[in-house]
Amino acid sequence: PQTDIVFLKVHKSASSTVMNILFRFGETHNLTFAFPHGGGFQLYYPHHFMARFVQGFSPKSPQRFNILCHHMRFLQPEVQKVVPSSAVYFSILRNPVQLMESSFMYYKGASAFSHVRSLEEFLSQPQLYYDPTKGDSNYAKNLMTFDFGFNPNAEVSAERVQLMVKAIEASFDFLLISEYFDESMVLLKEMLCWDLDSVVSFPLNTRDSSTKSSLSDSVVEKIKEWNRLDWEIYTHFNRTFWERIDRDIGRERMEREVRALRERQAELARTCLQGTGSVAPKDIKDSSLRPLQHGGARILGYNLKQGLDKETEHMCRRLVTPELQYSSALYKKQFPPMPP
Repeated sequence: PQTDIVFLKVHKSASSTVMNILFRFGETHNLTFAFPHGGGFQLYYPHHFMARFVQGFSPKSPQRFNILCHHMRFLQPEVQKVVPSSAVYFSILRNPVQLMESSFMYYKGASAFSHVRSLEEFLSQPQLYYDPTKGDSNYAKNLMTFDFGFNPNAEVSAERVQLMVKAIEASFDFLLISEYFDESMVLLKEMLCWDLDSVVSFPLNTRDSSTKSSLSDSVVEKIKEWNRLDWEIYTHFNRTFWERIDRDIGRERMEREVRALRERQAELARTCLQGTGSVAPKDIKDSSLRPLQHGGARILGYNLKQGLDKETEHMCRRLVTPELQYSSALYKKQFPPMPP
């Protein structure tokens, strides 16, 4: 199994669920994480990543970390300073239409979105509200392009798109697609030589459907146009994702593997969860399992069954622990506080 991993955690793309998978794998195998200084949750995002952002990194000591997976703006030469040269690089993409709708709800306080009542209103005259010089403008245009380290306001041309795609392909071993999450997990398992239980998950950081809005065809087209660079990246890697599956796994085996994954997930849900799945934040009984609420989104969580034996309870709890709480717990384990 591969234990040296760089995961570029692209915003609003099921990346918190992938992060939980990496946290559990790292904890089980006693691996080290490249944590932000002081146990923060982002590597000084939205600045381009620098090795010095990582707690415990020193240019003098050759210490490398096994897993780098917190939010960052990708810059490979700096990333290479903190992980072994054998590290596998991967990321996840999401359809820019859904991504923008999600970003609008989640980052409602961002400067570009704070003065409009709806996404439609923003898209009717984006130039009126969007100021590329603002520090949070990245949430409002070509967010994936930005996270990969490129200029989200660059002119769209065939040459530029080709250069971006080539650069991503040169840096990353594979890209997952969040719309095909289960297929992505099978591919991940395959590429990392992991077992099924290592890639099983419950969806984390998901929104209550009442805060999701359906989009008209004209809005969908405007989103694609406004996020043209993202759209080009997404359509390219969505295509190569299926080409890779056909080449490395085959559709029949993929179907079998996805079925096995879903069955295992359902089995774990029956073992671990009260009720049938996620619940609204106000209904989460254990406050340590309550996810951070952000913007206009209502982020769902889970209730664990009572009376589980110790080992099962531990396994179940790790599956449903929100990102911030899990990250803090692993940070304290890796950097124990000094005794007074």
